[in-house]
Amino acid sequence: MNIRLEKDLPVLLFALVSASTLASLPQVESAWTGVKEVYGEQDFGLRILREAMLLVLVAYMFFEPRLRRGTLTSSAFAFLGVVATYVLCEVGYALYLDLPWVVPMAGLRVFEYLPVALIGFVTSRLGAGSYVIHKFAHYLRYYIALQAVLAIAQALWAPPLFGVSFLGGGRPFGTFVSPNLFGATMATCALLFSLVPGMRKWVAASIFLALLSGSRTAFISSLLVVYFQIYALFRPRDRWALIMPAPIFAVGALLLASSPLLSGRDDANPTEDGRIDLWQRVFSEQIHGPADVLFGWGLGLSSNTINILYGAEHFKGQFDSDSLYLFLLNGYGLIGLLAYIFFLWTTTRMSVHPNKELVAMFIFVAGLTFNMWEYFPQNAILMFLWGTVLGTGYQASSSLLQANPIASGSYYRHPS
Repeated sequence: MNIRLEKDLPVLLFALVSASTLASLPQVESAWTGVKEVYGEQDFGLRILREAMLLVLVAYMFFEPRLRRGTLTSSAFAFLGVVATYVLCEVGYALYLDLPWVVPMAGLRVFEYLPVALIGFVTSRLGAGSYVIHKFAHYLRYYIALQAVLAIAQALWAPPLFGVSFLGGGRPFGTFVSPNLFGATMATCALLFSLVPGMRKWVAASIFLALLSGSRTAFISSLLVVYFQIYALFRPRDRWALIMPAPIFAVGALLLASSPLLSGRDDANPTEDGRIDLWQRVFSEQIHGPADVLFGWGLGLSSNTINILYGAEHFKGQFDSDSLYLFLLNGYGLIGLLAYIFFLWTTTRMSVHPNKELVAMFIFVAGLTFNMWEYFPQNAILMFLWGTVLGTGYQASSSLLQANPIASGSYYRHPS
């Protein structure tokens, strides 16, 4: 069997993302008929496809010689060892609280697609990161085309289960269980397309679909992509003209995204946001001392998976986090939360990728009101991009680049 990273990896990534078109098919069919399924009664049968594709990708990482050599390094093992040690302590504490094993397992979902980030990191070290993103983006056009056809049809004729779109029908959900997940994925696709020259029309298409979804997080994330596109057009000495009014732009974007016209809902006023009330209640009711602040108060209790399986407030301290940072604070404490933010900041300091600020800021913003690492396929795409950006600052030695060079004449030249 001839294994070639530059040819195989974009196809595998596209297959992983495309698994989302089938994973939620029963819920999509129900929504089309006007029935909003109860979370606890949802069929999880087809969702095993995404885990199966992830296993295929992990297996490929060990069969491809260069990926395997790049992964089995002392630095990678040291980093993963430190993370695993702390995580095991948190799992032990969750079990000490007599929580079922499935609860801390749900809290580990933030690490489920970490192998994809590791693949992106090693691929970038091998000098093939830009090429793989380029090919992956071109395959992803077919995925966007499919989502666009479904989304426009839903925005025109679907029942308004989640609110009303500005096209007159229901807020579109594509092949997802909700418009929020659909919009978040479309905004992430816009980010990916923005990293590849010559794909501005696909950036625009993805942003349009994110806007059509009515998701505030997706809308603001999409505007972030546009902001950095404009930012790149300015000369370095003139960019202060965009940086200074950035906070005003952010507030304006939030107000615009919360308007009934764009959000499709009458209850999207940010001054009356249920998330803010939720966060205030969590801090007042769940934190009972310094230990809870530092180490968290129950790994997995803020997971949407647990709320689906057991129902809201089944366990003491259980709640809907609706924020990656609250999820991390609950499960891993202030130590875990600061470690995550520090690693995100470190990525911008150590990487030499030309779009490192955009990717890091997108990941930071997307997690404010959305636990993105728990939702597929947004988590898979962002994990790969994060790993690729970080790995750009770590060019490997020529011994790792042996065999199967990138074909000459490709869009990206292989580094000499």
